[in-house]
Amino acid sequence: MAETIKGRGSRQYLAGRFERTVTEAFDDGWAPPEGDTECGPDPLRPRTRLHEESARSIISRNDSPDVGFSQSVNPYRGCEHGCSYCFARPSHAYLNLSPGLDFETRIFAKTNAPELLRREFARRGYRPDPIALGINTDAYQPAERRLRLTRRLIEVMLECRHPFSLITKNALVERDLDLLQPLAEQGLVRVHFSVTTLDPRLSARLEPRAAAPHARLRAMARLHAAGVPVGVMFAPAIPWVNDHELEAVLEAARGSGAESAGYVLLRLPHEVAPLFRDWLQAHLPERAERVMSVLRQMRGGRDYQSQFGQRMRGQGRHADLLAQRFALAHRRFGYADVRPRRLDSGRFVAPRPPSPQGELF
Repeated sequence: MAETIKGRGSRQYLAGRFERTVTEAFDDGWAPPEGDTECGPDPLRPRTRLHEESARSIISRNDSPDVGFSQSVNPYRGCEHGCSYCFARPSHAYLNLSPGLDFETRIFAKTNAPELLRREFARRGYRPDPIALGINTDAYQPAERRLRLTRRLIEVMLECRHPFSLITKNALVERDLDLLQPLAEQGLVRVHFSVTTLDPRLSARLEPRAAAPHARLRAMARLHAAGVPVGVMFAPAIPWVNDHELEAVLEAARGSGAESAGYVLLRLPHEVAPLFRDWLQAHLPERAERVMSVLRQMRGGRDYQSQFGQRMRGQGRHADLLAQRFALAHRRFGYADVRPRRLDSGRFVAPRPPSPQGELF
């Protein structure tokens, strides 16, 4: 059985569902001695490779009733945070890459994203509607520290006074407070923090390269103190792993200034199911069968249900109990007493469309 890899959520290059051939590692006895780097990279320490790409479009649109947005922007494909449960992992299969280790070590950056967004805003007939920034993969993952794509996208939002929200697991969002604060003053931004657990040891295994839970709460408090509306997502709720922390997370986030709260049940589409089962065997083998058993009871006997209305919450007795606990905690900690500010689409100012003759004045 494969060994766990420090700093990685997966421990295998699981083949994507579109692959025609599958490779399997085999120890022929000729492995290099431990610590020998002359024979190639250490398989137990796979390095992150960053690929720059030029995207054709930047705004994705959806009409799903399960999410509160119709437009989203994702500056990165793949995510180095390495969350073992990430529902976006199967997207790497479209690149003929593994939803396992490739997803967290092969990161694609859309380097022309800010220019594409400005061009979209300048398009005749564009109607502003709040954009969700960094939905599939975290817009503040480690690559953002150097590339600053998310910051440049936010600069376009500020320039055009376009409303948006974002969700992150990284305290790096504090870096852009100088942009978020004036946006908040105009009712144009809301920041959500995904907090899966308050236990740093569990967090280090579930989401190895995301910010520690206390760092996210600290960032939340600092944004709140600066006047930026913040919220919390307890996501994903995993039975017999972190679901018992729901109330504690909501209470801690409320104490850090969160105005809104939500939760999402663990989602295991496509290749995420075998990857997460492997994670359970590596880190919580004594609970693995119980976790999957309860999860299947909440998913109609299967690992996952993709139907609208069920994929985020599940169904059955365990799902109903989780929903009741959330509703009680939501009222108990005062979320119901706060009316989150609505994002204002009426301030939008379209940029001037690019001209082949350049700017004369």
